[in-house]
Formats: sequence, C-alpha cells, structure tokens
Amino acid sequence: MFTKSIDINCDVAEGLGNEKFLMPYINSCNISCAAHAGSPEIIDEVISLAKAYNVKIGAHPSFPDRENFGRKIMDISFSELQESIRNQIQLVKSKTEEQGERLHHVKPHGALYNIAAKGEEYAKVIIDELLALKESVYLYAPYNSVIAELAISSGIKVKYEAFIDRSYNDDLSLVSRAQPNAIITNNDLAFQQLKQMVNSEKVTSVQGSSVQIKADTFCVHGDHKNAVELLQYLREKLAKDA
Repeated sequence: MFTKSIDINCDVAEGLGNEKFLMPYINSCNISCAAHAGSPEIIDEVISLAKAYNVKIGAHPSFPDRENFGRKIMDISFSELQESIRNQIQLVKSKTEEQGERLHHVKPHGALYNIAAKGEEYAKVIIDELLALKESVYLYAPYNSVIAELAISSGIKVKYEAFIDRSYNDDLSLVSRAQPNAIITNNDLAFQQLKQMVNSEKVTSVQGSSVQIKADTFCVHGDHKNAVELLQYLREKLAKDA
C-alpha cells in the first residue's frame, strides 16, 4: 500500500546551506564527514537542525577527496582508507553525542558507495569500522549488493536504500553521472519511480527492463538542482495518494 509514511533520506552538510529547507520533508539525513565536502562547523549546525526536526542522523563517509566531491575512486591503500573512514564516522558520531543525540546509521558516499556495492575488499573496510563501533547502527546500502550481504552475515542491521532522483541500469547500478539521463529532474517522473519501487518492488532501468528492487529508505540528493522543490512535491503527492 502506498503511504505518506515512506522514509525519505537526504545527503546533507556538503556546504550548500539548504538543510533548513530540506529537514521538514525528510526522515533521516546522511551528514558529510568533512572528507568530500563540508566542515566540523557545518556538521554541528546540521545536527542541530536534525535534532529540531526529529530527523535521524547518519554519517556519510567517503573517499577523502574534496577535489572530486568523493565521486571518483581514489588510488589509496585499504589501510589508509580504513583510517579515514574511522575518523570520519567518529567525527560525526562524537558531534552527534555532544548534542545529546545518537548516531542512527552509516551510509557511504559517492564512489565509495558504488564500489563497495560490488567490491568485497572495499565493503569489508566499511563493515570492519561498523563492527568496531560500541553501539549498533544501521547500514544504508543497495539491495542485492555485496556490502549489504556482508553486513547481514556480520550481524549488522541493514536498511536497503533506493534512489528517487537517479536512473538505474539493468544490474541496479546507478547510471553514470557523465550520462545526460543519470539524474531525474522531472518531479513527476521521480514520484512515479518512487511509487513503482514501493508498490511493485520494481524499477524501470534505462535499458527498458523492469528490475526487482527492495528498499526501506529512499534518497533524494541534497545537491540535486531542485532538491527542496522535489521533496515538497513528493510529500504533497504522498499525502494525496495515501
């Protein structure tokens, strides 16, 4: 059944300053850990906003690559990557706890998200850091991905994630941002994709196939050109269609 209680998450704290407009429409947020964008000061501000709007707080670690916004695979060792991810998660976790809140989840960002969905070595780096945390947090990860399967087998709680504003390939990988059809800019098309994923557990790929997908939470990117407008549109349509 299609319902207005659908969980929508958003990537935030990336220096765009639009969080106060996003927060009223989302259920959980993925806070940049100052590695691909943002800063410790921005993290504090966004946690405060999330707390005010009762939005669940997650860490959004990435390759430590501000030049490419974390959207390219970095040529660094796994040990360097693991140390970076550890520091990133701990930064957001400690700042969350300073404001009397708790870390709800971890969601890798950009190139790290995509490569960990298929590459076991990259997935294991992230899983090891989740296992090292003192308390249990969710992992936001793609359905039928290597990292999700490894997390489940390691006893980590997983929430499958799907994207409202991105196009899919037949293998459930996201269409490369280098392609003109990678981002869904039409609000109604984005809503129809969300509705299909919820009602049918299917998504129509750019190749025209109907592919099985499961999701507990649905993402709109905070740097989407019309993120606030899209989120407002989605919530209005969800309220009418519930």
